[in-house]
Amino acid sequence: MKLKKLLAPLLVGVLALGIAGCGSDSGSKEIRIGATAGPHAEVVEAVAKEAAKEGINVKLVEFSDYVTPNKALADGDLELNSYQHVPFMENFNKQNNAHLVSIGKTILMRMGLYSNTVKNINEVPEGAVVAIPNDPTNGGRGLALLAKAGLITLKEGVGFKATLADVTSNPKNLVIKELEAAQLPRSLDDVTLAAIPMNYVMSAGIDVAKQGVFLEPKDEPLAVMNLVAREADKDNPTYKKIAELYHSEAVKKFIEEKFKGTIIPAE
Repeated sequence: MKLKKLLAPLLVGVLALGIAGCGSDSGSKEIRIGATAGPHAEVVEAVAKEAAKEGINVKLVEFSDYVTPNKALADGDLELNSYQHVPFMENFNKQNNAHLVSIGKTILMRMGLYSNTVKNINEVPEGAVVAIPNDPTNGGRGLALLAKAGLITLKEGVGFKATLADVTSNPKNLVIKELEAAQLPRSLDDVTLAAIPMNYVMSAGIDVAKQGVFLEPKDEPLAVMNLVAREADKDNPTYKKIAELYHSEAVKKFIEEKFKGTIIPAE
């Protein structure tokens, strides 16, 4: 009986501490958002600052590749990630039997046609040399962009899987060269046009306003980046709130001032 009397206050104290601890954890649960280093990570940090004002504790987890952030999310090591377009996510789901979903659009990273010699598509001369990326995904995307600009036509339905063999008409007899994507910015002194992915535009310091001739439309699936969650969490109200913060005035202002038109908020 004496032992029970001595232990009782101790047990009550431990229980009270346990309850208090649980309460503090639930009020500040860390939401880990994976992002690739660079612009995606920088935007997550801007969102995290706004989330803190709403009492939401967001932690950025940086990655150096494009596959690991999805694996980490699928395995439960992240709550969200922010770095990819829907076709990439869907391909990951298919190959890994995963169930990741977009819960909101974040930023636009559009491929564009750039030039040091012409200001618009109508100025592209007969026989102009045009450079596109030589990797399958971005190469097809570059050809699709040339088609959207009205410079070539492609076989119906090939979309981003287009190759040079799929060009059905080339009225200006363009000479289309395939180059390593990283070389495209340097090629602008030697070609009339180059189809350059936005990450290389940014790293090369290309001026979108001055050198951009034609950009992908704002609803282009490969240009729209997304905040991604596990399907089971798609209706989580806190995650939805984070998705909304990507469109807050503070985050929009950060994107505008930091990236100066290379990256813009998704609509």
